[in-house]
Amino acid sequence: MEASTIAERLIIEHEEGKPFNTLDGMADIRSAYEVQKHFVNGTLGNDRVAGYKIGLTSKKMQAMCGIDDPIAGVVFNRRIHGNGARLIVGEYGHLGLEFEICVRLKADLPPGGAPYTRQSVRDAVDAVCPAIELIDDRNADYAQLDVKTLVADNAWNAGVVLGEFVPPPASLETVQAVVHRGTEELGRGVGADALGHPLAPLAWLANHLAQQGGHLRKGDIIMTGSLVRTFFPEPGSSFSFEIAGLGGVAIETA
Repeated sequence: MEASTIAERLIIEHEEGKPFNTLDGMADIRSAYEVQKHFVNGTLGNDRVAGYKIGLTSKKMQAMCGIDDPIAGVVFNRRIHGNGARLIVGEYGHLGLEFEICVRLKADLPPGGAPYTRQSVRDAVDAVCPAIELIDDRNADYAQLDVKTLVADNAWNAGVVLGEFVPPPASLETVQAVVHRGTEELGRGVGADALGHPLAPLAWLANHLAQQGGHLRKGDIIMTGSLVRTFFPEPGSSFSFEIAGLGGVAIETA
């Protein structure tokens, strides 16, 4: 089945508010990323791609989804929210929150530089910030989660909420992070939970895009994967995510 045809079906499912279901017709993960391209192009409209999200970079998230490898999707510019954003839960099929380190680039990472390592991408990083990724899993059944369909569905990205960008510390892998709902602590993580170092997912993404003939560009923001498992908020809640030395970010739901 043509990638464009599968993407059209996926777009219709979103427009009609249908739950997440396995899409047939994709032979492998490469085919799924081709569908993702068509899906993004079909939903981007007059917007632009502002960056990328990398998912399933921690053992906690891989165990939750039953998938062993990272995945990638794009972040739309119109879906970037500032600190303290107020989110309407009913505007999403099933809103989830993931708690991550976001990096911003000050230089391109062209295909000719591949294969990249976390050491070789460091000089391209301008700043980092605490961030909350918004996902919409459309009430997926995690026990039967199909990774190809997840990739095709832009890895469920529904936006990001960004804290204040600051210069990256020397030891980003050791930063300590904590999530609260109101005053209740929900979970803790450390920078190393993201593939051993938050810049390792960045290197993975740069190599992944190079294989597809693309590359990361100056100004891109990259969500490096959740350090704490996903939480699904109810209306009338508040969540905060603090990273020692980097600051915090918060949202409210209605």
